[in-house]
Amino acid sequence: MERKLNAELWDKMHYLFRDFNDRMVHVELRYDFEINIDALKTVLICFLEKAPVLHSSFTDNRIHPYWTVKDYKIDDVLTVKEVSEAELDFEINNFLIQYIPPDADVQMKVAVFNHNGKSVLCVVENHMCMDGGDLKYFMKALCQNYNDYIESGISPVDLRTGTRSYESVYEDFSTGEKRLAKNLYKNVNSKDDHGFPFTPNSIRDKSFIAKRKIPASKFDEIRFAGKKHGATINDMLLTAYFYALYELAGFDSREGISISCAVDLRRHLKSSEGQGVTNHTAWMQCRVPERGANIFETLNFVVQSSNQFKEDKFIGLHGLPLLSFGYKILPLAASEEVIKIGYANPLLAMSNIGILEVDKLALEGHEPIDGFMSGAVKYKPYALLSVTSVRKELTLSMCVRGNDEDKLIVDKFFDLIVKNIDLLTE
Repeated sequence: MERKLNAELWDKMHYLFRDFNDRMVHVELRYDFEINIDALKTVLICFLEKAPVLHSSFTDNRIHPYWTVKDYKIDDVLTVKEVSEAELDFEINNFLIQYIPPDADVQMKVAVFNHNGKSVLCVVENHMCMDGGDLKYFMKALCQNYNDYIESGISPVDLRTGTRSYESVYEDFSTGEKRLAKNLYKNVNSKDDHGFPFTPNSIRDKSFIAKRKIPASKFDEIRFAGKKHGATINDMLLTAYFYALYELAGFDSREGISISCAVDLRRHLKSSEGQGVTNHTAWMQCRVPERGANIFETLNFVVQSSNQFKEDKFIGLHGLPLLSFGYKILPLAASEEVIKIGYANPLLAMSNIGILEVDKLALEGHEPIDGFMSGAVKYKPYALLSVTSVRKELTLSMCVRGNDEDKLIVDKFFDLIVKNIDLLTE
């Protein structure tokens, strides 16, 4: 008999996002040694059995969608390839920009590219299964279990299991707080028509990942300069983003702009015990009423807007009860149409995925020498800037379905962000 899993609230929401992006989350970790493939296979098999949603097929029956757990072979998940140094980046990019259909039998693909005695570990997974926060956890657990298996033959089964429900975010609230949180029907994010200045959509557009490094030497400068203005590193990056957009898109300096920022709802959980891999990410909207006379005035607007959200005990939870209500009382096809009316997918967004902890991502004593994580490939005009750091070196990335001109536009955007960070840290 087929085993079925519930399609949780965020599973359905990310399925709805099929009109806006490809829903894939991307990881790349580079090592200065060759990964033990047999050990990696063993860990992956055990982990997929612990998290069956990763080898399940999503069924959209237009009424009550669900996952069906599927049989699979490890070769359906893991690809191992020997490549030359000249081929390496091309092979990595081709792997990372792939799309996994929700009705596929596996929702995660892993690749190891070996070259000159070194390995690059790449992962692509469906955001419907888990967000960046849990993928970071998954990668750290994978590395730890790999090491335990190599060192002492310990069975690699140390992966959290449990509920995937969005309602976990309410568990640690008091009765009164829970009542308040579950009545936050209003979506506090407003619609903003300002978008990234991509070229018009074309059937010839193809997915690409654009990246820009900001050297580790700059990290402490950003943090120190931010402290002087009561700003976090996230505030500083957002300010550079806003200021770049005004110049790149030619927006009137007197116009206000909004950028939605990812909020990890795990902040509301005291413990991750009993939590399976899932999605717990919502959005807060940072808004500047105008560009400001200079970049520091823009920074002041960003800090004020961000702090307003941070002071809210229920940050990220607004609108969740309405989404839940919509999915519960209506068939999927109808609920999607209703939610589209009340939900404005942000044209501009940023996800600061944060630090990739190299000590926790080490394999056999080898810490990754480089790496990054990035969110989904966005469909124009939607844009998402992802940020990760490795040893204080920041990687900015944007995944876009576009053309060569769009690549030049994104490259110019990165130039402006770097310039603006220099202004902020002078």
